[in-house]
Amino acid sequence: MSSYNDLSDNKLVSLLKEGNRDAFTAIYDRYFWLLHRHAYKWVRNRDEAGDIVHELFLRLWEKRDTLSPDGGLPGYLYASVRNKIFNQIAHNRVKSEYLTSLQDFIHRGECITDHPVREKLLVELIEREIASMPRRMREIFDLSRKQLLSHREISRELNISEQTVRKHIQHALRILRVNLGLHFLFFFFFLPPTSL
Repeated sequence: MSSYNDLSDNKLVSLLKEGNRDAFTAIYDRYFWLLHRHAYKWVRNRDEAGDIVHELFLRLWEKRDTLSPDGGLPGYLYASVRNKIFNQIAHNRVKSEYLTSLQDFIHRGECITDHPVREKLLVELIEREIASMPRRMREIFDLSRKQLLSHREISRELNISEQTVRKHIQHALRILRVNLGLHFLFFFFFLPPTSL
């Protein structure tokens, strides 16, 4: 083995291209720690740097028959490590952006699909409660909340006092708060303002 360590890079590359495992081992022993140090400067993680260099040597063995380090073996190996690091950084960035966009979609998707369903259910609950009110109270409440008439307009239309209108509306709201309980609070505190 020591005879391989004494060979030049060019001779080791020629032997490697022929499939010589001892030449590969000599190249590995000669350059592993230098490449590891170079990779570590970029990634700042010893395990990750080791993985990058090991993967480089694996590809070097797999592609040995097409190997042609024109600028010399060290330059070829350093450039390969640097390219591998750049590819990994780009891959990590894409992965991070994908995970962020997926997380955003999940949060927004819940709002888009879930809130209208909850809002519809709550509206149905409110309509049921309004329908179960006494006729006069329901009529006043509908004029106030659905037709948006003022207390004065309702009192004129129904020929009753504004005080009576106010009391019917207050009583109707109290009934809704009690009967709807948590549903009512949930509607106002958890649905986005755009759906109110």
